[in-house]
Amino acid sequence: MRSSGRNSNRNPRGAGGSRDGGQRRSSGRPRPEERRYPASGGKPAGGQQGKPGGGRGAQGAQGAKGAKGPKAAGGGKGGAKGPKRTAPARSREYDAQIEERNRARHDKPALRLPKTFDEPEGERLQKVLARAGLGSRRACEELVDQARVEVNGRIVLEQGLRVDPGKDEIKVDGLTIATQSYLFFALNKPAGVVSSMEDPEGRQCLGDYVQNRETRLFHVGRLDTETEGLILLTNHGELAHRLTHPRYGVRKTYLAAIQGPIPRDLGKRLKDGVKLDDGYARADHFRVVENTGKNYLVEVSLHEGRKHIVRRMLAEAGFPVDKLVRTKFGPIALGDQRSGWLRRMTNTEVGMLMNEVGL
Repeated sequence: MRSSGRNSNRNPRGAGGSRDGGQRRSSGRPRPEERRYPASGGKPAGGQQGKPGGGRGAQGAQGAKGAKGPKAAGGGKGGAKGPKRTAPARSREYDAQIEERNRARHDKPALRLPKTFDEPEGERLQKVLARAGLGSRRACEELVDQARVEVNGRIVLEQGLRVDPGKDEIKVDGLTIATQSYLFFALNKPAGVVSSMEDPEGRQCLGDYVQNRETRLFHVGRLDTETEGLILLTNHGELAHRLTHPRYGVRKTYLAAIQGPIPRDLGKRLKDGVKLDDGYARADHFRVVENTGKNYLVEVSLHEGRKHIVRRMLAEAGFPVDKLVRTKFGPIALGDQRSGWLRRMTNTEVGMLMNEVGL
């Protein structure tokens, strides 16, 4: 009984109640309110898992690293303040995942709402046919009225049908029209060939020289039946329209065989203008290429495209044409291409044609 009393007198304030109790308490585990948890999610700072003596000396200073309070946890009065630690940098993999999530959130496909007040889908059939070079929109409407147009295997019997040129198969007279891919050919037309893709009288025509009949082609401009030389074939409607329209002034060059002698001022007369039944016709360029006795080979260039224009001009000037050959159409030259030969134009030549008419 006495011994217990003596013990109670020695420590009347309880455990850690002496003046240096703070130092003794610091050797044990820190109080819950004194614990500090680093941002990296590690073990609580101070005390090193509750080992005694964790706050003394250098060990106490190490345990106090990362503590945010004015006093290091478990360091007592002599604990050193640790440097402030920032949150660790995120890994590149984590940033990549965030980026993927953001992209997936903003790159969702647009919702296709039903069209109520907007334009209906697709293009009008006659507009697609006209762009493919089958004539004006009115002429294409007549093709529909004549039941010559098919869409996806069905004959179109009414006007105003809307189609998708990229998906629908459109045929005229059984031939598919090209709405996306374009073809460009140069033909050295022989004399006696009709400048049309088909001839109801059964005469030889331009269509006889086109081997690829899966896609409809049409000629750019015309040449007289007895005139030979360069003629272009394509399925690019807008290009063909501009190449033949007087507004764009695409020059055509011809070689004409005539009988002389010819006066010195013949070129000037042709450039000044020759009066014809349908108005004046003027040449852009004239020169004598070859002369053998009375036989002359002259070169005439002009941008007009009226019927028999070169033959009529020279005949009005007093020099009927014996033979006429077109050697150049805009920037495209006939060169040494043999008569009756068809060749595919190069990308460079197509680009030159496009540039000639502003496409």
